[in-house]
Amino acid sequence: MKLRPGRISTFIMALVATLAIGAGAGAVAYSTFSSPDTKTVVREVPVGNSEPTANNSALSIGDIYQRSYKGVVEITVTSAPVISPFGGGEAPKAQGSGFVYDSRGNIVTNEHVVDGAKSVSVRFWNGDTYKATVVGSDPSTDLAVIKVDAPESILRPLAVGDSAKVLVGDGVVAIGSPFGLEETLTSGIVSALHRQMEAPNKFTINDSIQTDAAINHGNSGGPLLNAQGEVIGVNAQIAGNTGGNVGVGFAIPSNTISSIASQLIASGKVEHAYLGVGVATIPESVASNLNLVAGVELDKVTSGTPAAKAGLHAATGRKTVEGDLYPTGGDVITEVDGQKLATAEQLQRAIDAKHPGDTVSITYWRDGKSHTTDVTLAIRPSSLSG
Repeated sequence: MKLRPGRISTFIMALVATLAIGAGAGAVAYSTFSSPDTKTVVREVPVGNSEPTANNSALSIGDIYQRSYKGVVEITVTSAPVISPFGGGEAPKAQGSGFVYDSRGNIVTNEHVVDGAKSVSVRFWNGDTYKATVVGSDPSTDLAVIKVDAPESILRPLAVGDSAKVLVGDGVVAIGSPFGLEETLTSGIVSALHRQMEAPNKFTINDSIQTDAAINHGNSGGPLLNAQGEVIGVNAQIAGNTGGNVGVGFAIPSNTISSIASQLIASGKVEHAYLGVGVATIPESVASNLNLVAGVELDKVTSGTPAAKAGLHAATGRKTVEGDLYPTGGDVITEVDGQKLATAEQLQRAIDAKHPGDTVSITYWRDGKSHTTDVTLAIRPSSLSG
């Protein structure tokens, strides 16, 4: 299965909880709501320390491979036949990767690997192949869980680490089936943290890990491992328009994997909280030039959403300050549940931490005054539109 191609841009596309944020290096970009390309945004802030193992020592690349490769699988997906105008048609096949999540036969991969699948098969380290069923998938995080009825003797679950403790510069290993070449290992480092990837449904995947470990078509869904052999991410996308590795790959962080996989295994679905706005960061340095306060301005409020029902107002214009374009005239959110916000990403995280049906207190600035309103969050729609 092909990795989702992307390209780096200073403009940030539609975000989780329909928050679209701008947060570049010294610049802010306002959101847009549709794009054929994946966008990423830079925020290189390492968090914590690498997760230790019992002996708190790093493994060699070879040791990581020997410890982990039996937990990595090759996934073959057959889709509905493409009907030829001359009659007949073949069922398209594609390949991706995944890793064994538990001893019950649950396997984690990308949503885009199994999307539209009519049948799924899994090839294990010993060459045995088993049919799989799709337990559930979440296009908002590009994650899916499939399940096989295989003996425990060949199921080798991989340990999932804590992606919040990953640092820029940490050594990493990717294992998967690029171009159908199963059990291929590549290595590199964590190049950056807190990247954002566009999900299959056009929302945004937060806290993605950037790596220079070679990732190519077929690596989708395979694990990114730390120096202790723990999964810290699921490889999902590459930057560039060539379709091949250029040393800029992205993985969905393991803390997202743990949360989403557990929900999919429990119920087959995931529900995300939804506010219904597009936003932009207004930094202190430009706020006065925009006749605003620093915070998170509402660039767009989608009709019928919680934000619209709460009476929040979107931007009415645009203004260029020091070469960067900002929305103007919209409400500027400064706090959620009493917690001060400085960036659109912080607002996004605050909403993403909630559940549909939760009520949040939002403090915003309008016409020179501060206001507070309660907003009841909804269920995020299946795809971003507007």
